[in-house]
Amino acid sequence: MWIIVTYDVTTETKEGRRRLRRVAQACKNFGQRVQKSVFECSVDQARYETLRRNLLKEIDVKEDSLRFYRMQEPRDAHIEEHGVNKTVFFDEPLIA
Repeated sequence: MWIIVTYDVTTETKEGRRRLRRVAQACKNFGQRVQKSVFECSVDQARYETLRRNLLKEIDVKEDSLRFYRMQEPRDAHIEEHGVNKTVFFDEPLIA
């Protein structure tokens, strides 16, 4: 399944900045960053549950926000990109 993970972590405290780094690292382990707090991930159900569980352990639900969006397939039919950062589909050939 293809998902988008977005988060907003409060960074006013040292602990908040630490949470932000841990959330970003957890997302990097499962997908690619497409914006500062937005990741695209291609995961099966088990990896989705692991990612979700890991992120929920890191955030403070009273101060931070976390969202998961399940995207429709085919991906390229639902993506419109502009600017310098283009999506890389790692499960497809990297050389055309």
